[in-house]
Amino acid sequence: MSALFIGLMSGTSLDGIDAALVDFSFDSGHRPKLIATHNHPIEAGLRQQLLTLSQGCDNELELMLTLDHQMGNRFAEATTALLKKANIDATAISAIGSHGQTIRHYPKSGCSLQIGDANLIAERTGITTVADFRRRDLAAGGEGAPLVPAFHNAVFRSPQQGRVIVNIGGIANITHLPAAADATVSGFDTGPGNILMDGWTMRNLKQPFDRDGSWGIQGETDQTLLQQMQRDPFFSQSPPKSTGRELFNMEWLDRQLKTYPQSLAPETVQATLCCLTATSIAQAITQYCTGTEALFICGGGAHNSALMQQLQIELPTHNIHSTNELGISPDWVEAIAFAWLAKETLAGRPGNLPVVTGATHPVVLGGIYPGELKKQIQE
Repeated sequence: MSALFIGLMSGTSLDGIDAALVDFSFDSGHRPKLIATHNHPIEAGLRQQLLTLSQGCDNELELMLTLDHQMGNRFAEATTALLKKANIDATAISAIGSHGQTIRHYPKSGCSLQIGDANLIAERTGITTVADFRRRDLAAGGEGAPLVPAFHNAVFRSPQQGRVIVNIGGIANITHLPAAADATVSGFDTGPGNILMDGWTMRNLKQPFDRDGSWGIQGETDQTLLQQMQRDPFFSQSPPKSTGRELFNMEWLDRQLKTYPQSLAPETVQATLCCLTATSIAQAITQYCTGTEALFICGGGAHNSALMQQLQIELPTHNIHSTNELGISPDWVEAIAFAWLAKETLAGRPGNLPVVTGATHPVVLGGIYPGELKKQIQE
């Protein structure tokens, strides 16, 4: 089996499909080698349809089936573009790991849905595709997320240093990696990452995100509003726990603002949302990652300098860096993680950490959709 795998990731922010070509031959230690990357756009019309479906609408079944097909094609296009950029033939790739686009995530009911038809990906690329990673963990009693802590444990753990990996995508999650070999890895979703800030920026500036936090930094955190938002039960819930757009969305924010006794400037709301993300991450680390001072940030939030500054304020004794310091760009950690999960699935190895997800036991994740390269088919 080739050591080359592709990871496809489209997260809660709906800002595009990240495609990563990864070499797991481990010629230079245990760290995977990133061969090529590609960000495939999700056009505005499709993005709006995905948002509509995620939030609930009429005729949901027909729209879901249509978007499942469309996203399957987009994932296949992303793979083809990545291979062209790398000048590598599809026959050299062992498998694709596709997270899919999350539409609903109800872990308490044992349900989670990611779309992006893996049959189409396998058919159009000719490459075996592993997808639908969450539901086997859910079937074993887990939350189905977060799944990346197992990857963090495999590539970022160090016997010399206790570490916390903080992934700030649409939703934020942490992974605690103790230095001691016999210590337990832990991790969970901490709450909103960029999702509320992005939504508020789109509403007020008609821009998909607040670049570098340059807009929100013009405002000052409203402590009363912050404390009101922090009273959401999710923040005090004990792990294992996971969340998504089903809870933290613009309707949630609108309810918070509707019950607030005064009108606030838009940039003040943005600054407060930034502080909400930082404080929820910091509180989780303070409570569950004691004795660890090294933080490594990945995900789009790593580029928000206002958020990074606020996180340092909340955790003044911690050393905060991006995962660049560990040899992997913060923009590609999740896509690489799903390439790794595909590798583990094909090898028959579990990809979940029960202590993280709450599953009753380790399980092999995902469904396998065999590729059939046309030049290999003899009619």
